[in-house]
Amino acid sequence: MSIKNTNHIYNNELKPTERFAIWITTKIGTIGFFLIIFMWTLLWLSWNMFASIHLRFDPYPAFVLWLFISNMIQIFLMPLLMVGQNLQAKRAEIRAENDFNVNIKAEKEIITLLKEVKELKDMVTKLALK
Repeated sequence: MSIKNTNHIYNNELKPTERFAIWITTKIGTIGFFLIIFMWTLLWLSWNMFASIHLRFDPYPAFVLWLFISNMIQIFLMPLLMVGQNLQAKRAEIRAENDFNVNIKAEKEIITLLKEVKELKDMVTKLALK
């Protein structure tokens, strides 16, 4: 059993759509993205509440356009986020399985080395007694 680079194996199996889902998940799951959305929302709501009436494009109190755009973003991003998270979970399972196999191999090698050390120790003891 040879040691495998699970990242390389996993990345080679991904389809372009799966790569896109993972990219979206890693970009959107950041505080930076949250701050961008928060600032955009704050700017949108402030503009439409405090700007001159002729400059407002989504009037208070309904903010219908803002609600529509926000919901569209959520509708498109939520499935992509879930797919990306599922793919990341699959990757974690592959890595865990590989770690387990490496640990089994290491344990077998350690047992073999301990037997050899014991044999060498016994030989040294026999030589010392002669």
